[in-house]
Amino acid sequence: MTTRPYAGIWPVAPTPFNEDGSLDIPGMERVIDCMVDQGVTGICILANFSEQFLLTDEERAVLTRVCLERAAGRVPVIVTISHFATQVVEARAHEAAAMGAAMVMMMPPYHGALLRADEEATFEHFARAGAAGRVPIMVQDAPISGVTLSVPFLVRMAREIEEVKLFKIETPQAAAKLRALIAAGGDAIEGPFDGEEAITLMADLDAGATGSMTSATLPDLIKPAIDAYLACDRTSAASTYSRLLPLINFENRQCGWRSCKAVMAEGKVIRSEHVRHPTRPLHPDTRAQLLELASEANPLALTWGH
Repeated sequence: MTTRPYAGIWPVAPTPFNEDGSLDIPGMERVIDCMVDQGVTGICILANFSEQFLLTDEERAVLTRVCLERAAGRVPVIVTISHFATQVVEARAHEAAAMGAAMVMMMPPYHGALLRADEEATFEHFARAGAAGRVPIMVQDAPISGVTLSVPFLVRMAREIEEVKLFKIETPQAAAKLRALIAAGGDAIEGPFDGEEAITLMADLDAGATGSMTSATLPDLIKPAIDAYLACDRTSAASTYSRLLPLINFENRQCGWRSCKAVMAEGKVIRSEHVRHPTRPLHPDTRAQLLELASEANPLALTWGH
């Protein structure tokens, strides 16, 4: 059994849009209800799989309020607050905490392909966000930022910034980095998580991960694998996971965040699987293959609204 404070499955909520591209607020509320029914440990909003980079600041504020009010304490909610400007991150951290967020998630400061903060400025970026929000911070270590966060630097933040407690590792060879992070950081690493739709879940659990941040497509099916592993039943965990891997792989490699929207639209959780331009909708053939795999696995999202 794990003794680390943070564990389980904390999937990312999709952001539903109407066909005209406007926010579908009733759909967002239904997404939260569906995810609670999926038995998730917690919910993450406004992440990359929520299309956060396609939202205005005003829409972010609306979605934060709607999601936290709808969750109503049934499960804890993580609010993603990533931004290049430290002042903006501070304001987002304060707002999320004031609205009742259980924690926030953020990437290191970056903009475009080349604009990065140096290591000391990155440390200050996270420290100021922690001071502004006073809620736990999950560091998102993802290739999309183009920033290399070394294990010694992550451990330094965990030890010196009170709020930095969790780490979502999505880099290549994530298991190796998780193993090194836990070995170097010890008890300061309170929540070692994997991501990328759990495509490397078993390797990451073997390396010491206690939680996973997946999409909202099939967390109800992945959760038993995590629970079994944390209960020291690796055989059951591996068996459960192996049955799901074709769908997990297809989502990660072929669909991205459009996968969850397609499954939830098919399951009448949301009315539209619209994605904002310049993102393209799924090709009909890709969508059909996705739904074929989803039908075989039968996640709750595929039937929830029927």
